[in-house]
Amino acid sequence: MRWYFFCVVTISVLLITRFEWPKLKAKPVKEKAVFVSLLLLVWILSMLDLPNTPGPTTVLLFIFKPFRGLTEP
Repeated sequence: MRWYFFCVVTISVLLITRFEWPKLKAKPVKEKAVFVSLLLLVWILSMLDLPNTPGPTTVLLFIFKPFRGLTEP
């Protein structure tokens, strides 16, 4: 399932790059860099399993759980 989604995103990124790059040739380097960086960010985020990734609350609970006995009466 995840490989299918990753392949679809990879093909989409390649198609977007293929059709948009000729329009970007006349643009400054900064706009090309933003275009490439946004596409790379989306491509990298598609590799992660974000719905099942623990958030910042989990990290804080892991850090402060040993101190629970000191703070609670």
